[in-house]
Amino acid sequence: MAAADDRATEHPPPPAAPERAMGFAERAVAAAGAAVVSAVLVNPLDVAKTRLQAQAAGVVYNPIWSDFRCYPSCNPGGLKLNGLGPSCSPECFQYRGTMDVFYKITRQEGIFRLWRGTGASLALAVPTVGIYLPCYDVLRNWIEEYSDQSFPKLRPYAPLIAGSIARSLACITCSPIELARTRMQAFKGSSGGAKPPGMWKTLLGVTSLRQSISHPENFRGYHLLWTGMGAQLARDVPFSAICWTVLEPTRRHLIGLVGEQSNTAVILGANFSAGFIAGVISSGATCPLDVAKTRRQIEKDPARVLNMNTRRILLEVWRKEGINGLFRGAGPRMARAGPSVGIVVSSYEVVKHIMHRKHTEL
Repeated sequence: MAAADDRATEHPPPPAAPERAMGFAERAVAAAGAAVVSAVLVNPLDVAKTRLQAQAAGVVYNPIWSDFRCYPSCNPGGLKLNGLGPSCSPECFQYRGTMDVFYKITRQEGIFRLWRGTGASLALAVPTVGIYLPCYDVLRNWIEEYSDQSFPKLRPYAPLIAGSIARSLACITCSPIELARTRMQAFKGSSGGAKPPGMWKTLLGVTSLRQSISHPENFRGYHLLWTGMGAQLARDVPFSAICWTVLEPTRRHLIGLVGEQSNTAVILGANFSAGFIAGVISSGATCPLDVAKTRRQIEKDPARVLNMNTRRILLEVWRKEGINGLFRGAGPRMARAGPSVGIVVSSYEVVKHIMHRKHTEL
């Protein structure tokens, strides 16, 4: 009897028939809806992470307005600016941590700049998650069916394999939007109080680098829109593999603890908790790869754009900054990934659960 229970725990039953009957389009709609909520809520943490990593890469956050006044809690540098009073010292524009980024962006640029790049985040999240989660579901189900029939030892690796393939497809498809979002969050991008460039102008600015690159006949402008895709794949594929490898057994264990009742509260709680744990672990483990991806995508020197790769960037960071440099921005990245994965996965599963119930009632 105990052995039977162990086998049931080790090899949980495949998803119910209504879930397998769900079409790809239905899965995509459920995933895209969840992605919208997540992208808006966690965007300030993404901005903080990107600013900290960009600052370490050499981006200087000086005031962007010629008549910028030093706010009361910042020590003035003692210099007169246009005869109007003391200007801020350089330390006023150095970020010392996540909360310091929030405080200084709010005081210097306005609170809404914490949602800088949200449009790009939404443009990225909807197609990425709309591709990623449905592809993961379909591939995982297919691998589990195949393993049950032909190769049982493959079943525990189904989440890892399906997650890696699905994430690769999503990254390749949406890499230009990720590039635009990273640049929009890293740079203040305007002067004189003018509105900073949006996603499309940011991408046009990337393609204009082609004019500065030697031998343009060997390089088409649109190729630059996939700048850093290798670094993004090097970050996101391991992230996804670790995330799903942790998430699947965790949520099955949590659902097993509270019982197998198929109600919305159990599904929401188990998936959010499992997603939160998996997101924190996988984002922390892949932080050095995220540092490399950010540096690759914010680079403006045309010569370095062509010569940079993930390995070279990691070695350069290690030599100059050590372990602290490799994990720059780990705090806000983990704080972002935990709730983000939890929200997306739990919302997705709840929508699927509602759709399942409608299917069974028809």
